[in-house]
Amino acid sequence: MLSFFKKPRIRGGVHAEEHKAATAALPIADNFPLPDKLYIPLQQHVGKPAEPVIRVGEKVLKGQLLAHSQGLISAPVHAPSSGIILDVNDYPAPHPSALPIRTIVLETDGKEEWAATPAADDPFLLTPEEISLRVGAAGIVGLGGATFPTAVKLNMGRENRIDTLIINGAECEPYLCCDDRLMQECAAQIIDGVRLMLHGMETELAVVAIEDNKPQAYLAMQAAAAPYQMVNVIQIPTRYPMGWDRQLIRYVTGREVPVGCRSSEIGVTIHNVGTAFAVHKAIRHGQPLLSRVITVAGGAVKRPMNVEVPFGTLISELFSFCGVNSDETARIIMGGPMMGDSLPHAGLPTVKATSGILALTQSELKDTGEQPCIRCASCVSVCPAGLRPLDMANNIRINQLDAAVDLGLKDCISCGCCSYICPSNIPLVQYFKYASGEVIARQQAQHKAEQTKRLIDARNARMERIAQQQREDELARIAAKAERERLKAEQEALV
Repeated sequence: MLSFFKKPRIRGGVHAEEHKAATAALPIADNFPLPDKLYIPLQQHVGKPAEPVIRVGEKVLKGQLLAHSQGLISAPVHAPSSGIILDVNDYPAPHPSALPIRTIVLETDGKEEWAATPAADDPFLLTPEEISLRVGAAGIVGLGGATFPTAVKLNMGRENRIDTLIINGAECEPYLCCDDRLMQECAAQIIDGVRLMLHGMETELAVVAIEDNKPQAYLAMQAAAAPYQMVNVIQIPTRYPMGWDRQLIRYVTGREVPVGCRSSEIGVTIHNVGTAFAVHKAIRHGQPLLSRVITVAGGAVKRPMNVEVPFGTLISELFSFCGVNSDETARIIMGGPMMGDSLPHAGLPTVKATSGILALTQSELKDTGEQPCIRCASCVSVCPAGLRPLDMANNIRINQLDAAVDLGLKDCISCGCCSYICPSNIPLVQYFKYASGEVIARQQAQHKAEQTKRLIDARNARMERIAQQQREDELARIAAKAERERLKAEQEALV
């Protein structure tokens, strides 16, 4: 069992308005009508995009591989339904820029015919390596938002000798409650997935951490985990961003992840409850990751709900199902309001990272009238990373990005606590997102310049070697010619 110790003080964070009541008490809707077309991006995960293995015009079955992973950090993509491949082309991505990315367009046939799936009669007889291989082949990634390939983390668990697996059931973002409902309705399957992950990592202890504003989920998970001593279910305080991995690790284990290090280096790794559920389906039933539960909420939504949706469904179809009033919608957000992405329109597909879609009215948005800073230091007190947001923002304003980096810009998790608490409505987190992107762009430009210089230097060195070889060859040719003439002269003298 988990040993109990004095919990460390929670660092920073805010008590954001939850806005969960409209959907938290409703069961997951499973009657979403299958769309006529699904737009399935090949980049739904961290790392390299998947590479298509199908052809336009080909008939595919539900669960069939559409695109295989490329390299270690990548994940395959499968058909969320049966149908015909209409196209493989660029389509706007579910991102604030809506820039086009390579996408498979699948015309569904309504038959939902499954491809053959390799289920395991007793998955605990499989080797840990086989568990990882099957999880990787199922295209499972972190469903808490990070979308890092799960199989890679399972392998890292064995390599780094992880002693504690934390299952994140915090779901601290306002409005979102898809994980809450999943824990209430599928607790046994989630715990089974946790046990399979422990087996795949060769780890002996798992801790399921659930915020104390989810009592029904806590009781359901506790009951499901009761027969298994290696799985502990605990309650944690409700405070945003309690689901941040470093905050959660610090509170649950008392260990601190050093700056610049991964949690695996201190013997801990974290997975989301949705990821554990996906592992259960992949290993027990051979089902790849094809859909997920999504929270649809906000003031412009007539029928807010948690609904299971196949990947590639356009947000516009989801809004139509939930009765979203487009005239009242002031902003569309994918994810939660604190860390989610504001989307330009609803004609974008849902992907593995889509935990929620919010249609917010103007009254739900914070006043954007920025005022001068009153030096209250509220942003400092709520920063979970222990940074000085205002000082970083001041340096960013005058384009002193190196100074902002020195103050900890790279440690900022863009949680939005500083912007949320600021009485002057200073958009601090927007400064940090811009600066982080600019720093990355500058680093990429510098790397490109250095790589170009290396290539030029290598070419110059190669040309110099060629020229030197040519000079040596010419000298050798001249020497050989002189030798031939000397021998000829000697022969003529003898004659």
